[in-house]
Amino acid sequence: MTNPLPASSLTPSQLGFTFPAEWYPHRATWLTFPHNEASWQGDRLARMRPQYLAFIKAISQGEKVGIIAHDESLKAFVTQELDAIGVDLNQIEFVVKPTNDAWCRDHGPAFLINPETRQRLVVDWGHNAWGGKYPPYDDDNRTPLAVAEHLGLLTVQPGIIMEGGSVEFNGAGTLLTSRSCLLNPNRNPQLNQDQIEEYLRNYYGVEQILWVEDGIVGDDTDGHIDDTTRFVNENTVVACVETDPHDANYEVLQTNLRLLQNMRLMNGKPLNVIELPMPKAVMIDDFRTPGSYANFLICNAGVIVPVFDNPNDQTAIDILEQAFPDRKIIPLSATEIIWGQGSFHCLSQQEPAV
Repeated sequence: MTNPLPASSLTPSQLGFTFPAEWYPHRATWLTFPHNEASWQGDRLARMRPQYLAFIKAISQGEKVGIIAHDESLKAFVTQELDAIGVDLNQIEFVVKPTNDAWCRDHGPAFLINPETRQRLVVDWGHNAWGGKYPPYDDDNRTPLAVAEHLGLLTVQPGIIMEGGSVEFNGAGTLLTSRSCLLNPNRNPQLNQDQIEEYLRNYYGVEQILWVEDGIVGDDTDGHIDDTTRFVNENTVVACVETDPHDANYEVLQTNLRLLQNMRLMNGKPLNVIELPMPKAVMIDDFRTPGSYANFLICNAGVIVPVFDNPNDQTAIDILEQAFPDRKIIPLSATEIIWGQGSFHCLSQQEPAV
């Protein structure tokens, strides 16, 4: 069983725990294997699966992949499919438990580490499917405790709603987020901005919270930061921009860009902001998906970047190669995955190594 921190305990921050930057070495990356046809309707679930399996294979080149499987039947199916495409099954570990949906970044465990003691713990934030949009979500809400039990880690429950895709970290005390999501009354209506910031400091172990305004068209999360702005090192972000002034994303991304350009880190220095183009609108059956090159995953093997058979794919790859000079850029097709309104970062949650 997991060992919850006693109710009288100090907060994770006071105990010296912090959420590492994504480029910190991983022991594993956790995924919740998709099975819900409400997210990929009709034959779309089968059509996206090869892209999802390719994602697992790419991660497994550098670290373990933890897969949360809805039941033993799904575990057996996934094992067979991974073996068929040449994945080293020694790199795969399973937790079998009921699940509702696939977006592990948001319902999965948040792993904190104490840099001095090398201890880890799991923060079990509440999950309400992005403001109650997609019930039921009770099985997903139990995922952090199940993974913590599997790993034998301490857990702490802040008691509020929080999603991993809504927060971005530089590993040096700064957290980026968006007002449209964290201040949305469909998450924690009882809390104001100052109170939410206090939770972020206490349970993510950060010191500074920086805010942008909103997210992109097609994003049903109310503006997750991982579709618009990502840290690539302690003082540098890539920020999505739209060059067409008539595009629905133009104004909101320009607003976010201006905010980022005026921000200062804790050392008083400005953020280094690298502009990253948006793909040309990624349309599927008259639906504009939230396609974004910022929804990449930094893992041990490299940076896995979603591409969309889009005119801007190569430009984005080139920019990210310069932004990550010491890491391999791994472009993978997300043309079917994006129908579910998320991509590689949304699907994954990293577990730091010790």
